[in-house]
Amino acid sequence: MRLILLACVLSLTASSCMSAYKQSIGGDGVKVFNRVYLTDFNIAWQSVLDALKSSRLDVSNREGGFIQTKWTENTAEKNFTEAFGGADAYLKSQYRFRVTVAKGFFNGRPSIKVAVQKEQLIQRDVLEGWKPIESDSIEENTLMYRIGRLILIRMKLAELERAKTKRAIENSKF
Repeated sequence: MRLILLACVLSLTASSCMSAYKQSIGGDGVKVFNRVYLTDFNIAWQSVLDALKSSRLDVSNREGGFIQTKWTENTAEKNFTEAFGGADAYLKSQYRFRVTVAKGFFNGRPSIKVAVQKEQLIQRDVLEGWKPIESDSIEENTLMYRIGRLILIRMKLAELERAKTKRAIENSKF
């Protein structure tokens, strides 16, 4: 019995110490979702802005390839999703997105790397203050999907426009 009790105490202590250690060195913090797109910077940048159209922007630095949204209140959504999990309700909840768009090369071709990060803060009561929590990654994956679809649409439209221009030039020669 003492052995089982000792094992339980050690496992609880180790897990809480390990999570405190990970947070102090920056491990397992906020997840960053990355994708590489074979497109140019202008198409990727405009696609990211269009994907974030419903969010208010705090920082938009095209030269640095960085976008940050303002904090968005999502207490009702968090309380709704957590109600089925058996967790306590939140007093307040808010999040923001950080998106970076960087030029690069992939297999010798120009490419763009888009990275999405979501910061989620919660407050359980008035005395607790804001605490970061890990995201469920649904919104990040949804945003990455939207960006990818918008890039694809813009690339198809550019291809159609080039073909139309080429046909117009060929028809004007005769």
